[in-house]
Amino acid sequence: MSKEEKKSASDERDLVSLSVEEGFGMLEETVRRLSDEEISLEDSFREFERGMKVLKAVNEKIDRVEKKVRVITEGGEYDFQ
Repeated sequence: MSKEEKKSASDERDLVSLSVEEGFGMLEETVRRLSDEEISLEDSFREFERGMKVLKAVNEKIDRVEKKVRVITEGGEYDFQ
């Protein structure tokens, strides 16, 4: 496994343990870096790719929470009225 592949695998594991709030912070930082007029095309592509991975991880976490809320509310466990 190359050094780049090891880093990518490590990044993927880190995204799994990422909280939604941490993910939003990372996305804000990515947007800030992409807004820098001095960023190279290669660096901007790397930042964009990283941002998309973070966004996907955050969306998956939010989707899981939404599904849990639906199960709880549809199952009648909680009466919100």
